[in-house]
Amino acid sequence: MRVNGVQKQYSSGLTISEILMRENFEKERVAVELNEEIISKDDYDTTVLKDTDVMEVVSFMGGGSQ
Repeated sequence: MRVNGVQKQYSSGLTISEILMRENFEKERVAVELNEEIISKDDYDTTVLKDTDVMEVVSFMGGGSQ
């Protein structure tokens, strides 16, 4: 499995939520693309990943103008 361009060795059968937790992402503050398709946050707990999957995680940063 590839996460943000880095090959990772995880046991198969993990969900997106489990990978986010292992990679220290806050699932409320990220967007996930799996195999070039944006995944709804509602599906993070039920989408099971395979060894061949490519997952990109984009974190949202807080901030604003002064």
